[in-house]
Amino acid sequence: MAGMQFEYDAEGGTFFYFLLSFWALLLIPATYFLWPSKQSTGSDDKKRKCKCFPCLTKSESLVKEKASVKPVVIKIVLLIGWIIFILLAWKVSMIQLDYSEYDPYEELQIDRGADVAEIKKAYRKLSKVYHPDRETGDPKKFMRIAKAYAALTDEESRKNWEEYGNPDGPEATRFGIALPKWIVERENSMWVLAVYGLVFMIILPIVVGVWWYRSIKFSGDQVLLETSRIYYFFISRTPNMILKRAVEVLGSSCEFDRMHNAEIIERPTDNEELPALIKQLQNVKEKNRERSYCIKTRALILAHFQRLPLNKETLAVDQKYILKKCPYLINEMVHTAANLVAMAINSGRDNQSPRLESIENFMKMSQMVVQALDEKSSPLQQLPHITPEMLRHFTTRKRDIRHIRDFVNMKDEDRRMMLRNLSDNEYLDVMTVCANMPYIEMSVKTEVLDEEDETITAGSIVTVTVKLVRKDMGEMFENQIPLATLEDDTSEHADNDKEEENEDKEDEDKQDAQQELAGHGDQAGKEDNKNKAWDKNKKAKKKGGKVKKKTKQVYQWKAVAQAKAENASQATGAKAITESDSPKSTKPNKSERKEKSDDVEGDDVSEEENNVSEDEEEEKPEASADKSKSKKDDDDEEDDWDNYKLESKKENSLETKVKESHPVHCPYFPEVKQEAWWVYVADRKRHLLITVPVHVCSLKTEEKIELKFSAPAKPGHYQYVVHLRSDSYYTDFDQSQLIKLDVHEAKVIKDHPQWNISEDEDEKDKDDDDSEEDDSDYSSESNESE
Repeated sequence: MAGMQFEYDAEGGTFFYFLLSFWALLLIPATYFLWPSKQSTGSDDKKRKCKCFPCLTKSESLVKEKASVKPVVIKIVLLIGWIIFILLAWKVSMIQLDYSEYDPYEELQIDRGADVAEIKKAYRKLSKVYHPDRETGDPKKFMRIAKAYAALTDEESRKNWEEYGNPDGPEATRFGIALPKWIVERENSMWVLAVYGLVFMIILPIVVGVWWYRSIKFSGDQVLLETSRIYYFFISRTPNMILKRAVEVLGSSCEFDRMHNAEIIERPTDNEELPALIKQLQNVKEKNRERSYCIKTRALILAHFQRLPLNKETLAVDQKYILKKCPYLINEMVHTAANLVAMAINSGRDNQSPRLESIENFMKMSQMVVQALDEKSSPLQQLPHITPEMLRHFTTRKRDIRHIRDFVNMKDEDRRMMLRNLSDNEYLDVMTVCANMPYIEMSVKTEVLDEEDETITAGSIVTVTVKLVRKDMGEMFENQIPLATLEDDTSEHADNDKEEENEDKEDEDKQDAQQELAGHGDQAGKEDNKNKAWDKNKKAKKKGGKVKKKTKQVYQWKAVAQAKAENASQATGAKAITESDSPKSTKPNKSERKEKSDDVEGDDVSEEENNVSEDEEEEKPEASADKSKSKKDDDDEEDDWDNYKLESKKENSLETKVKESHPVHCPYFPEVKQEAWWVYVADRKRHLLITVPVHVCSLKTEEKIELKFSAPAKPGHYQYVVHLRSDSYYTDFDQSQLIKLDVHEAKVIKDHPQWNISEDEDEKDKDDDDSEEDDSDYSSESNESE
């Protein structure tokens, strides 16, 4: 039986083949992924961009950062790698292997099919030349000739050659190892062992240890764990955190401390430049126990809010580094506060949880960082060439323009007249930025994903599906852009907003009462009376900065109140209410449809029963039962299919998608910022966050988000608000929609009689089991004795 033999590459031919293959395996993917390439010009690049001075300065700095030494070094290294690959390929092409197939006819230099006489003649002739005793002899050649002669004349040798390719029969299988032979030689064994020990016992553990030591310092979002602990401490200590305090907490992050981050540079010039900057800000108060890096970070962030110029070689460099870290840190602050709220709710300490206003202050701080605006700044300052001095022309007796959508909704003539101080190119920059800003359509749907019953019961899991459709505001230029529901935080409009809301409620109550008196249904009244969110600002015409109140008709309100009381007393039954501001969510649920269909079927059956005979009446219940069973089966199959589709959607979650949406116009932010949005449910009455804010970073055209929370433990009517907040644009693009829940009592689970087993029955069952085991043991022993 043939064995196996391993042979090392003595000449180095196969080793070069291995080296060439391994080098190509590394070089080709590295070239594909690492070769610096220019960004492809897509549809966004073809659009006109803003050409204001801050945008041009930012683009120049980004180009300088990209045009660093790193791409050049990568190209040089890859070119050297390809040169080595070409040299290896040339070396392999010059290698000639000595292996050749054994052929006895070729060894004897005769043709195939020669007879025995010719074979003997050729053997004698070659023996005289290559015999070892001759001067021209060659022992190796003579052995091959003798072997070939034996293979062609001996029957057994000839058979072995035909079957195995060797006159001596099957040989040992040889495996070539593509390593040079000097690796296994005795003289080099210590050197080879030393290299193995250095690589696998010293270098590899050091690399893994350094990587592990660095990775355990960071969370999943690349935020230092020590920073997360600081956030947890300060947010838990101050549940109602104002914006000024939030900036202080952000400035205390360990990412800006030299002890935790080696990239931080402490310059001697800070001792001269920072005191002057602090005096200019007038809001930075140094505390005794506060560390120096916290003061510096907070001063640079506040200077960014006020758009103050800094030294480009010192403080401006540090400010850029701090601003690049801020979005990730603020997102961590939001998650920390949300986790604290969830912990407080689970432990029954709602009053001690962070308030909703604190979390919204964190989100507002993100908007301020991206747009470089102060807390009291106007949202219109997000537009290029709009200065605070120009804002006094936006609020006059003729017009009251306080938001970007008010500005876009103006006629082009009036808008150009208001911005007559701007040149044509500057005005074009303003309109270009407005055209690229987002216009979000948000629709909300509330439901309970249950196979049997979709009514909201106490403690059930409520699923709020939020659909976001993103369009450019430029698509709405021809049609007047409706003014969205804006969440204005300034105290100047608080009284006006309350008066407008009261008037809106009064108008809605009037219309509801008139429709109820006219005999219209409740559903039609809801759809007709729901005013659009942007119509609120159009109802009251302002003159001189004041709002004129509408005159009230007292005698009509009394009649309306009486009519409402009568209709309310006649209403019976409970309905699950899941309303939002959009009329799309006022659709009947599946349970109402089934009840209506069952009522219609019952009426039809009652009419037919009057015309059938007694025999047919006996057969009727069986047929109807079969039909009802088949319908139930079909409904169950549809529900199962819907549930399967909902589960399959989880595969395309937001975490797996590429975090890329649309670029934000933020000339004072040092990086290219992509649009992102926070979506969450809140209870404004209790100042409580209900769901963890979902950070949507991939909203290009359309996105669906599912928010889940537990319904209240007590039955009743509850109101929640679904909020949409941007992390990049300042306040003007935030939206909210109201949802109402009618929570019913939870169904009591019926106990089946077979579940109620008394202790006496349990003891009886145990005694019976023991007796059966004793009988089986006794019977087996008796059988063995027999």
